[in-house]
Amino acid sequence: MQKITPFLWFDSQAEEAAKFYVSIFTNSKIVNVVRYGDEAAKAAGRPKGSVMTVAFELDGQRFTALNGGPVFKFTEAISFVAHCKTQEEVDHLWEKLSQGGEPSRCGWLKDRYGLSWQVVPDILIELLQDRDPAKSRRVMQAMLQMSKIDIGALHRAHTGN
Repeated sequence: MQKITPFLWFDSQAEEAAKFYVSIFTNSKIVNVVRYGDEAAKAAGRPKGSVMTVAFELDGQRFTALNGGPVFKFTEAISFVAHCKTQEEVDHLWEKLSQGGEPSRCGWLKDRYGLSWQVVPDILIELLQDRDPAKSRRVMQAMLQMSKIDIGALHRAHTGN
C-alpha cells in the first residue's frame, strides 16, 4: 500500500466521480465502496446505506473519495498532474477531463466536479529545461499562449520556427 493517498471531499458525487476517473485512465479500477451505517449516517446527516467513501486507483495510484456534504469545495490550490507521452494522450485526457468542466490555460483545467488537473506532455518539461535560455524562453512563451498543450507547437517554438 502507498504511504500517502489523496483524499477527495465531494458533496454527494464520490462514486460517480470515481467511476468517471476510472473510465478515463488505463490500469484503473474501483477498489471498494463503504456505505454509511446507522451511527455514521446520523452524524453526517446522510441516508443510511448511501455511499460514504470510494477507494479507487488511477493507473495504479490509490485515491479515496468521500461524500462529506457541501461544506468544502475544491480550489486550484491543489491539482493533479497527468503526465503524457504523446499528443494523442494529451488530446484524450484533455477531452475527457474537460467534458462538462472548464478548460483554462497552460494545460490546466477543472473537471465537472471542480477538481483541477494539469495535462502535461513530458516533453514540455524537457524543452523548458534546455540549457539554451533562448530556446526555453520561446517554449515558455508558446506554452503561456495555449489552453491544451500542443507538442508540435512546443517543438516549433524550441527550434525557432
